[in-house]
Amino acid sequence: MTIDITAKIGSIKLRTPVIAASGVWPYSSEFWSGERLEGIGALCTKAISLAPRRGNRGIRLWETPSGVLNSIGLQNVGVKKFVEDYSALVKNCPVPVIANIVMESEADTQETLRVLEDVEGLAAAELNISCPNVDGDGMSWGLSCDSTAKATAAARKAWRAPLWVKMTPQAADPAAVARAAEAEGADAIVCANTWLGMAIDMCSGRPAFGRAVAGLSGPAVFPLALRVVWQVAGAVGIPVVGCGGVTTASDCAGMALAGASAVEVGSAFFGNIGAGRAICDGLPEFIGRYGKERLTEIVGLARIER
Repeated sequence: MTIDITAKIGSIKLRTPVIAASGVWPYSSEFWSGERLEGIGALCTKAISLAPRRGNRGIRLWETPSGVLNSIGLQNVGVKKFVEDYSALVKNCPVPVIANIVMESEADTQETLRVLEDVEGLAAAELNISCPNVDGDGMSWGLSCDSTAKATAAARKAWRAPLWVKMTPQAADPAAVARAAEAEGADAIVCANTWLGMAIDMCSGRPAFGRAVAGLSGPAVFPLALRVVWQVAGAVGIPVVGCGGVTTASDCAGMALAGASAVEVGSAFFGNIGAGRAICDGLPEFIGRYGKERLTEIVGLARIER
């Protein structure tokens, strides 16, 4: 029996449910075609802001026993340079490309989206209201329903294509925040970004990161991310993309059973650039285990009493 692992996020069809999360996929051309994309259904760009950002100083990555802490600080070349340097990569990419957009001021975010509007090949914008490693924007937008609604409404006014909202797991009520984004026109919810954590440098006796706190990703957060997916998928009618600690086919299938239509994979690529292929190779066994022939048939299956 042939198992269909294609996925669908609203109007966007994916050949697999594995999306490379923002921040992990290189802009080198060899990673945007050929065998590097085996198992990959879509690519998220690195964060894009209106003006260039240098990112955070000092240590940016810190390995933990079951994951990694990062404090990159949304370093990027700015939207105009992104268009100049990477439009051809986006246009020629054989899988959908999702533009990860830094939520700054409403006006700045809208201008960023307007500059990107005519970039051929961009399938959607992913509004990042969840980055824990910057001041004044990022995660602060996603902590409450009111600020989430305000951010989503501003982006929706400037962007006609599909709009995904990437929420923070630090929100006190993830389901309510997701509903606020949906009410203002979000086409999908990505849940969630990294969890706040920190590390102490035992040599210096000081926090390892200049900002003290950083974002934790990797296998350690998978059960937490799964819980957020479960809560959000039960609260909204738009597609949910699971994100957080997905490393194996079992993780991907678990996210689907909880209600996620696809998953974003990040830290797993640091250890294995072929993680997308490995996840997809193992998916058919899990889909068949439940007597189904398509991935779409197990989305939310754990929520149904049998």
